[in-house]
Amino acid sequence: MARINRLKRALSADHEVYGLLASMPTPASIELIGEAGFDFVVIDTEHVLINPETIENMIRTAERYDITPLVRVPDADPKRILRLLDGGAQGIVLPQVESAMTLRAAIRASRYAPEGERSLNAGRPGAFGRHALADYVTQVNAEIMVVAMIESAAGVENIDEIVAVNGLDLILEGAADLSQSLGVSWQTDHPKVRAALERTADACRAHDIPYCAFLRQGGLRACWQARGVNAFMLGDERGIAFRALQSALNNVKQETESLS
Repeated sequence: MARINRLKRALSADHEVYGLLASMPTPASIELIGEAGFDFVVIDTEHVLINPETIENMIRTAERYDITPLVRVPDADPKRILRLLDGGAQGIVLPQVESAMTLRAAIRASRYAPEGERSLNAGRPGAFGRHALADYVTQVNAEIMVVAMIESAAGVENIDEIVAVNGLDLILEGAADLSQSLGVSWQTDHPKVRAALERTADACRAHDIPYCAFLRQGGLRACWQARGVNAFMLGDERGIAFRALQSALNNVKQETESLS
């Protein structure tokens, strides 16, 4: 029997969910995220070098904590997608989506026939064939998620045709790369970037596709909720860990200085 995708269930019920990028190539990272109470994790293989065995163990750890493991891939290569899903990933996150054609290719690679072209193999997600393969195929097609990242001016321009693609489960914003595409690099709060993000979110709402926003600063959650957004990313664990370490050190230094 296919593992239930808790994130997909929560999104369909309009429940609030929180996720985090996992950029440190170790299952310990997933343990921290799970213990902290997040709903889902996006294991990053676009910007991070992680060997396949480590990815699989990170997925196993997410399963242990009942959080949904997604994997951000560098591209829509069907063989790469196949191996990640066969390793237990419950969905893929495709960066830099700029056309419906690219998205459809990723969906075909992620789902079995008749919805797609994913190669048949029970593997660990299918309990190594313990259950009837025909039943497993139907169930897993219903549980796997395909998430598209909109990170460029072209992606925003084509957002209406992208969100109309059958089989898309979630749109994830990418304000950093989007800012670069719009000529205002790293200015993720620039009016041009905000307008592009809002346009994307509005298109998602019009087509009943969930939208996931990054909470890069205080006060954004309420703004997004007012637009019907219930899915949020809090960045990556490296950045959070760095800021916490830096803050702890600065606090100690300030205490020492005040005593001298």
